[in-house]
Amino acid sequence: MVALLLALTLVVTAAADERSATPGRRSLAGRLLVATDTLRDPRFARTVIYMVRHTEGGALGLVVNMPIGDAPFERALEPFGLEVPPGSGKVRVYYGGPVEMQRGFVLHTPDWTGEGTLVIDAHFALSEDPKVLLAMARGGGPRRALFCLGYAGWAPGQLDAEVGTGAWGIAPADERLVFDEDPKVKWIEATTRRLLDL
Repeated sequence: MVALLLALTLVVTAAADERSATPGRRSLAGRLLVATDTLRDPRFARTVIYMVRHTEGGALGLVVNMPIGDAPFERALEPFGLEVPPGSGKVRVYYGGPVEMQRGFVLHTPDWTGEGTLVIDAHFALSEDPKVLLAMARGGGPRRALFCLGYAGWAPGQLDAEVGTGAWGIAPADERLVFDEDPKVKWIEATTRRLLDL
């Protein structure tokens, strides 16, 4: 009996030590970062960022409210040698962030997946494979999507520190806000959600 109690005590103590060694931080993946007026970086003024990844190793997100312009699907897919049907139309291009602006990402609903697609949750997925754009050009692909150039990235602990200073607010994400809203309205609505979510 004494041996059993001793073993149980050791297990409980080890579990407590493990909990204290790993701080109870919540991942922001699947949520929105909303730039506040205290953020001084002009590259992110009044931005709304959908968070793709947030771990102890760093964070990655995509700005979803800064369209750059529209580009023909043919032009977007030309570097990859993919044939696009004539008259495929255009895709709206967004500024995803200041890191690696030559890289394209498609944030989309998870009803379409391809090679390397990262399904973030029940509402959002991320694809880097240009075949997602080809599927969209052909009238298929995901039900809703945003094509972004570049991304926003943070080193380990950097985003947590910025959130701690009040530079960013956190708000819940949904398809309507991320994919449908007028870009000028997104920051206002996301800010409202942030205040209601406090």
